Amino acid sequence: MEKEHLEMILEDINGKFDLILEGYDSLDKKIDKNHQESNEKHAHTAFMLETLNHKIDGVDAKLTAKIDAVDTKLTARMDNLETNLSKRLDAVAEDLSAHRRDTEVHRGYQVRED
Repeated sequence: MEKEHLEMILEDINGKFDLILEGYDSLDKKIDKNHQESNEKHAHTAFMLETLNHKIDGVDAKLTAKIDAVDTKLTARMDNLETNLSKRLDAVAEDLSAHRRDTEVHRGYQVRED
């Protein structure tokens, strides 16, 4: 009876090992599935970040170009303004000199600078 009893115990243990192996196989498949999903999400996130970086680079290039264009325009306008003001100041100075010369030609007038 011991041999039959031992065979039944071994058969029961063998069945339990089979259940454990099935459980490990199921867990292994779940781990592989989760790993695959994680890799897919990582790849998608990397793609999204790369796309966002390209968009940011494009916006940066456009803004830089616009800022440079505005800087060029403002520099030209300021140079033009400076030139115009210099011409006008020179003209006013010349008018004042001419007026002084004309005033001093008349003998009774003297320009006082106090």
